[in-house]
Amino acid sequence: MNKTKENKVYILDTSAILSGKPLDFSDASMITSDSVSSELQPGGKDYQNFLYLKDKGLVFQIPSEESIGIIEKTSKKTGDNGRISKVDLDILALALDLQKKGLDVIILSDDYSIQNIASELKLDFESISQKGITKKLKWGVRCRGCGKKFKEDISVCPICGSDTKKIVIRGKEI
Repeated sequence: MNKTKENKVYILDTSAILSGKPLDFSDASMITSDSVSSELQPGGKDYQNFLYLKDKGLVFQIPSEESIGIIEKTSKKTGDNGRISKVDLDILALALDLQKKGLDVIILSDDYSIQNIASELKLDFESISQKGITKKLKWGVRCRGCGKKFKEDISVCPICGSDTKKIVIRGKEI
């Protein structure tokens, strides 16, 4: 696919906006979810960066319910369902919507759960300030008491009644 400004799109997560790093979108459009603004408080440098990006053409879109459903299902498969917020869900669903339209989509996010789900769905992503994931992760839980591991996302061990803790049960190179 010929990468032109008309078909190359950066999807900005809150972490990309908060990074304060200079971002060059001269070769692409920049889009984010309407819900991102709920994570930003008016005033301060971070909000000024947000306003600057809006002035430079940051577009707001609402993802489809169909794509939100796909992201929810995928997050359960990877075990990230308890780790992602509504905003994260919207960012991923929006990327899926735009990819279905044939656009060259790149998610800008330092959020490892977003990156993990994007990797599972073969959505491109780039980190801003962090190294980024190198493996697709499958999350599970382990009992803090007896040490039993579970693939299901449960908060209390059915064997001994202790609380559980999220752990990586499998990692596959990207």
